Amino acid sequence: MPGVAPEGISAPTREMRKAAEDRFHHQPIVEKYPGHYAGMPISPTRAQGSEEAYQSSLRNPKETGPYTPFTSKMDWEIAKWAKLRGSGSTAFTDLLNIDGVRESLNLSYGTSVQLNKIIDEKLPGRPKFTRSEVVVNGEVFHLYSRDILECVRALWGDTDFAPYLFVVPEKHYIDKGKKIRMYHNMHTGKWWWSTQEAVEHDNPGATIIPIIISSDKTQLTVFGNKTAYPVYMTIGNIPKEIRRKPSRRAYVLLGYLPTSRMKNIKNKSARRRILANVFHACMAHILAPLKDAGITGIPMTSGDGVTRRGHPIYATFVGDYPEQALVTAVKTGECPTCEAPRDMLGEDSDFPLRDLEAILTALESLDEGPTIYARACEEAGIKPVYHPFWEGLPYTNIFQAIGPDILHQLYQGVVKHLISWLKECCGEAEIDARCRRLPPNHNIRLFMSGISNLSRVTGKEHDQISRFLLSLVIDVQLPDGHSSSKLVAAVRGLLDFVYLAQYPMHTSETLDHLDNALQRFHDNKSIFVELGIRNDLNLPKLHFCRHYIMYIKLFGTTDNYNTEYTERLHIDLAKDAYRSTNFKDEFPQMTLWLERKEKIYRHDKYIQWQLDGCPAPPVIADLPPGIVYERTLKMTKHPSLKSVRLSKLTTDHGATFFRDALARFVVHLNHPELSRTQVEARSQDLSFPFNTVPVFHRIKFMTEDPYTARGPEDTVVDSIHVQPAKTLKNGTELAARFDTAIVNDGTGKITGVAGYRVAQVRVVFSLNARHIATLFSPGIVPPKHLAYVEWFSPFTEPEPDHLMYKVNRSLKDGDRLSSIIPVANIRRSVHLLPKFGPVAPAEWKSTNVLDRCRYFYVNSMSDRHIYTTLF
Repeated sequence: MPGVAPEGISAPTREMRKAAEDRFHHQPIVEKYPGHYAGMPISPTRAQGSEEAYQSSLRNPKETGPYTPFTSKMDWEIAKWAKLRGSGSTAFTDLLNIDGVRESLNLSYGTSVQLNKIIDEKLPGRPKFTRSEVVVNGEVFHLYSRDILECVRALWGDTDFAPYLFVVPEKHYIDKGKKIRMYHNMHTGKWWWSTQEAVEHDNPGATIIPIIISSDKTQLTVFGNKTAYPVYMTIGNIPKEIRRKPSRRAYVLLGYLPTSRMKNIKNKSARRRILANVFHACMAHILAPLKDAGITGIPMTSGDGVTRRGHPIYATFVGDYPEQALVTAVKTGECPTCEAPRDMLGEDSDFPLRDLEAILTALESLDEGPTIYARACEEAGIKPVYHPFWEGLPYTNIFQAIGPDILHQLYQGVVKHLISWLKECCGEAEIDARCRRLPPNHNIRLFMSGISNLSRVTGKEHDQISRFLLSLVIDVQLPDGHSSSKLVAAVRGLLDFVYLAQYPMHTSETLDHLDNALQRFHDNKSIFVELGIRNDLNLPKLHFCRHYIMYIKLFGTTDNYNTEYTERLHIDLAKDAYRSTNFKDEFPQMTLWLERKEKIYRHDKYIQWQLDGCPAPPVIADLPPGIVYERTLKMTKHPSLKSVRLSKLTTDHGATFFRDALARFVVHLNHPELSRTQVEARSQDLSFPFNTVPVFHRIKFMTEDPYTARGPEDTVVDSIHVQPAKTLKNGTELAARFDTAIVNDGTGKITGVAGYRVAQVRVVFSLNARHIATLFSPGIVPPKHLAYVEWFSPFTEPEPDHLMYKVNRSLKDGDRLSSIIPVANIRRSVHLLPKFGPVAPAEWKSTNVLDRCRYFYVNSMSDRHIYTTLF
């Protein structure tokens, strides 16, 4: 029978969401790990900080000032440019060989070789790479790797990280009764606390250092098959807000694994088995030092000179599904975490986690012969890999160390599948037609050719599509008379899960909402079977969504272990490194290039420390975790156009009632005691002593980042375009764009819709000082920036299936209601989704849909900020 209505549980009401998410603003009640020893220094005296130690390692550090071993600022700046921004080594040498260049710049080096010698011999850096030979199945493989303990020391001892390091686990609560737990950074998860208890039982005074490992094979060339297999490492003691930024260099490249494809082995199963053994043998070699260090601990000095007994322990793995299956040695198509059968991956059921003890017991049968070993591994549920690298790692359960992967599991997995299903059930032509008719917005990418013909779609593009995906199926005409309600409910549930899974902080209540979202999808997923699109939904990536809550409780929120961050590292630490080589025997050249680059970064930081007067690391109070709701309005210092005639505002901006609206604004500001009717009457007699105003074409919104190395920085996170049509110098015509925004009437809170209303911004302008003196009473100063807006209807209740608010133009006698408001009242941009009906009207276009469409849905998924504030 055709689906008629959504089934199963309902979504949390907006009151429930607001009650749960308003708790994010409360200062958490922190319960630190009990006892006086955990995380405490092991020495009463401070050792040298990282900058002092670096200075001591330089030769004659005071001989030529802060730039040593370079002779001057110019000498250093040219070297820095050559290694970080410059052209190839040969081109740089040719430049220095031009008559007079070296002498004019007074450089201490005349060739690239001489510069490299200074860097190699006189600058300290992170640990060096070494080449090791790993023998598997009688074949020798070359592994380029670093000492992992020295890499841990390098991160732990970095001055930039010293003020922020987490040294003990904590439990965060948001209620006095300590019933509602909060999770964000890794130290707030249950894994760290339980591991601390286990280590403290045998070795009191430990400081746990959670090791986060990521591996992923990447293509080095656009054409051909040259690949690299980098392994990255970071530590959970560094806040996730710092770890996720490549510029902070909180990840270390541990090594390059062998990339042999073993084409000489014709049997594919045998080839895969040997490649898996090579991977585990290499990883075992790299991680071997963790076995003893994790149990007994090693002295670790942080950047501020405090020495603790650190226990580096393998905590979690970051990788896509093929890497997860390889690491855990499970068969492709199975869950790397639990024992769910393949034919039940799509079920709404929980299954027991894989039994580590039983698997370790099976691995002990290796000496009994390959047949018995293979049978034991088969019964335990893993492949017969010889000595998996995690076999002897202390306090490590690899089947609970496979973290969620937002990029590959959700965007490149779940969302990718969802898009393909929707194209099939709604028709590619209709989906593409709707994509072409969406209005523009700062946070929305417009796919003007549709999405059905996209090839090699990236995770970022799936993210961009998911922001408007729900609107493509509302009211759509489905085959065989099926109602779209059930489809809409399934899509909304899955998208809610995707957005909630990315929250940078969670509480027990919001985790219930995450579970609710997944349950809503499962309650309505049968629509895809009813429409004949799928026979089942036994997909490993979809199944893994059931484990997200467990992992958030164990290791903190998903931005602690997202592959999106390590994917970005491929560019800096693999692809750029490869381009610096002569493409022959490239890995020794790549590792040397990286070592030199790291030394330049390190020396640059040391020089800045010297120039700043050698300050001690700052003492910083715990920074609040979570979602940044606050935004700062940013207007350009000068207007886009200094003088625009009021008549042009009517014709070019569509500000039909600009004069009337400005008159009402002036009268109301002068006489706030007047009623609306009285204001309207007095404004009829007001005339303006000017015919032009300065106009601005953009409103920007910034957000502050408290974790930047040299103080808070602002980042543009949103903007509103208020620009009439224009023709570029090359003859290209740009259509007019007047974005929609959410306006606060003065009573709006930080979340929710109460006190807010949607408006289209037509003009942003200011008044000259002499005109202000003429129009306003003494002592009354109007806002510096004003906006002429056209109103949409107030918020009512969201629609039940898709949970979005429906709005339409506010009219009076057929004319659009308009006002002049302070720009400061505008909270942010908002994207409106047209109500298409069964078929998108052919006359609608992206440039005119805001004028031609009658009803709109307020898009609460255009970005993560609006998802957490508009509900």
